[in-house]
Amino acid sequence: MDSTIGSQLQTCKPSNGMLGNPAQNGATILDSNAPPSVVAADATLGRHLARRLVEIGVKDVFSVPGDFNLTLLDHLIAEPGLKNIGCCNELNAGYAADGYARSRGVGACVVTFTVGGLSIINAIAGAYSENLPVICIVGGPNTNDYGTNRILHHTIGLSDFSQELRCFQTVTCYQAVVNNLEDAHEQIDRAISTSLKESKPVYISISCNLPAIPHPTFTREPIPFSLSPRSSNKMGLEAAVEAATTFLNKAVKPVIIGGPKLRVAKACEAFVELADACGYPIGVMPSAKGLVPEHHSRFIGTYWGAVSTSFCAEIVESADAYLFVGPIFNDYSSVGYSLLLKKEKAIVLQPDRVVIANGPAFGCVLMKDFLQALAKKVNRNPTAFENYQRIFIPDGVPTKSDPKEPLRVNIMFQHVQKMLSSSTAVIAETGDSWFNCQKLKLPEGCGYEFQMQYGSIGWSVGATLGYAQSVPDKRVISCIGDGSFQVTAQDVSTMLRCEQKSIIFLINNGGYTIEVEIHDGPYNVIKNWDYTGLVEAIHNGEGNCWTKKVRNEGELIEAIGTATGEKKDCLCFIEVIVHKDDTSKELLEWGSRVCAANSRPPNPQ
Repeated sequence: MDSTIGSQLQTCKPSNGMLGNPAQNGATILDSNAPPSVVAADATLGRHLARRLVEIGVKDVFSVPGDFNLTLLDHLIAEPGLKNIGCCNELNAGYAADGYARSRGVGACVVTFTVGGLSIINAIAGAYSENLPVICIVGGPNTNDYGTNRILHHTIGLSDFSQELRCFQTVTCYQAVVNNLEDAHEQIDRAISTSLKESKPVYISISCNLPAIPHPTFTREPIPFSLSPRSSNKMGLEAAVEAATTFLNKAVKPVIIGGPKLRVAKACEAFVELADACGYPIGVMPSAKGLVPEHHSRFIGTYWGAVSTSFCAEIVESADAYLFVGPIFNDYSSVGYSLLLKKEKAIVLQPDRVVIANGPAFGCVLMKDFLQALAKKVNRNPTAFENYQRIFIPDGVPTKSDPKEPLRVNIMFQHVQKMLSSSTAVIAETGDSWFNCQKLKLPEGCGYEFQMQYGSIGWSVGATLGYAQSVPDKRVISCIGDGSFQVTAQDVSTMLRCEQKSIIFLINNGGYTIEVEIHDGPYNVIKNWDYTGLVEAIHNGEGNCWTKKVRNEGELIEAIGTATGEKKDCLCFIEVIVHKDDTSKELLEWGSRVCAANSRPPNPQ
């Protein structure tokens, strides 16, 4: 029976990519749907790579052409089931592969040597920081040019061609330079396997004169592609569960908090299994929003220190035991290192390691296995959730505004909330959208993505393109600041070419608002654009596009009605004009604390 990428790699989010059948020996065979053996002329490196991408669930590859990758692109697009999405620049192609991987479990992008590779590397670094498997493919120099002391175009003018490789070594978990056919099969398969196992990007450089050459190792049979399943050390797992059970069962009011590494550990369902069994209140770290079900009966919101959801921080920080599942504690998630947590009260569970308070620590214990085993042994204890219910007061409602007065951001997000359903997904750009979107209550099945660890402004445009391409049955709602949009606006063009129907809210407040609240200066003011006019120019009468500029609540309601009604099959771009100082209260608090952390004086030597 066929199974999806969700069951084979057990990703936390739904996927549409077919991976094939589980083998009887426990390995995952990835070419179960392969057609009969191809003719020798089709047994090329290019077609082999294309088939491998399709086998692991990639249906769309994001690319920018260049002379070193053109033949490779010919062979990739010749493969049935693989579509080439030409992007406006390499950075957006990388961001699109990032967004695609968040939904499908893996993404791929193709650029040309050095001039393209060094342009995409920022996006690949972001994917690395977020534990996303992205296959970054670069068309490389002709095999005859290696070791000849020649200088090539698209390079920095040295005969040593390794600069690009050395740059990628720090932001990918595996690098393959394919400049001969004899071991190309092994290199490609090892790179793809490593990306899927490590849930990190990999780099594959393929010499430009190799993709079209037939070679016997590239036949479909008899070499299946497989991934061996990982398993926990049995004794270590038992010891970890026993120690954690003893620790938690002694507690009076324990809580459980989900973190972003739930995704890489493929443990979202196991998290819910434990949450159902233990009776604890469940919260989520900000960068894990969307990985923990917010419709759960004991969900108490986002734990983010001083800028947490109302009453969540009070319950978490007053607990006498907290289980953090896959956390990342950095200066942003800790609000400038101001969390009121104590190590001796914490169990910290990482994808393959459990640390209980100040010790002991247990390695070779997979998160999913641990959560499932703990669910069977821990005592049910709803005390902390009962405390939450006693102190909880429903969220305040923003002051009602006149429909014609200047629009406020908190009013805008009231209306965004009403748009959400199981058939939508939210993309939140770095900036105040982090905080405003964090307060949205996600219905069951509603997707949610943002890039908190890397925090690269402009990420959301490419990510919207990639995410929407991967889930055509969902309507993506993107909330993007004007400063961020200026970085990557071009690939609205690609969204139109791909006939996407996302809704983009462009929040125009005249600057880099998140930077203003950390440290203000004239550099945070940007040149204002006519954003709707820009998108109309990009549209240029080709594709389905509708734009609207709104300045008050009445116009916003009308625009949303049009976007979700008669223009529901269009790419809709709504420019929202707001005051430059209209920010969430959470950003004001967070910004001041991050500023304090950034401006700490040097310790005396």
